[in-house]
Amino acid sequence: MVSYSLLTFLVVAGVVVAAYIALVVYPETREQDVVRKRLRPEKRAKVVQEGGLLKEVQRLSKVPAIDQVLGSFGGITHPLQLKIHQAGLSISVAGLLLMCAAVFFVVTLVVNFFVHVYWIGLAAGAAASPIPIWVVSYMRKRRLLKFEEQFPEAIDLIARALRAGHALTTGLSMAAEESPQPVAGEFRLLYEQQNFGLPLPDALRAFARRIPVLDAQFFATAVLTQRESGGNLSEVLDNLGSVIRERFRVKRQVRVISAHGRLTGWILTALPPSLAAAFMVVNPDHIKMLLNDNLGHWMIGGALVGQLLGGYIISRIVKIEY
Repeated sequence: MVSYSLLTFLVVAGVVVAAYIALVVYPETREQDVVRKRLRPEKRAKVVQEGGLLKEVQRLSKVPAIDQVLGSFGGITHPLQLKIHQAGLSISVAGLLLMCAAVFFVVTLVVNFFVHVYWIGLAAGAAASPIPIWVVSYMRKRRLLKFEEQFPEAIDLIARALRAGHALTTGLSMAAEESPQPVAGEFRLLYEQQNFGLPLPDALRAFARRIPVLDAQFFATAVLTQRESGGNLSEVLDNLGSVIRERFRVKRQVRVISAHGRLTGWILTALPPSLAAAFMVVNPDHIKMLLNDNLGHWMIGGALVGQLLGGYIISRIVKIEY
């Protein structure tokens, strides 16, 4: 039984690794080789003549057939693509979904190897399959928090450029050049979009949609309002920077005050699976009573449902909107 499970695990793991190499690694390597050939000195002049100003639409996969299939599920793939962009990652949607599938197969095989109850392995694999998406969401959240922390400095830089007599577009260019990441990348994209012909109001609206932060929406609204009604934009940006700093200070105070509730929620959520894992190591016969009986299977299913429901309720309680 052990050798059969191990053989199955090795076969499935080999298939997953081979698929990842064929669908993700090889196309990316091939594209990098093409870029290196285009950047060679003897071909650089030809590239400049044939190049255009239009940026290639970001594809969902390096493989055209998979890209077309994923494109038909735009309601699912486009939010994932936006989340990947907001996280500052360079992977494709197909690569992310392939990672989810790999996690599903690996967790299913590992759980079946120890438990020998197939539906528990499938449930564990299904529960663990969104882990890559959760990692992307976590990186997105960290990047947006970093953007929110750096944003007031960029606004002050634009305000100083306006007081010195520069145009707004010059201030955007200075923010893109002198600000740290990720603020620099977003302002660079904003500057390049309007510089290559996109109207500034449309570029600002795209900036606000691309950065789902309230402060970015305030910035876009303030600039658009000033362009329509007039006024001292540098003074408006100075006041906006002060408001953003005050909001950020209050936000940190709220996080400090609610830290105890969040820690309690994490402990309560992690306690049941931790105890189950400890019993499997210390007293396996105690857990086998649940695994070898049909009533035990129903109890495990009910415990999983209660665990998920309780974790969701605790997360909603400790999450404070500010």
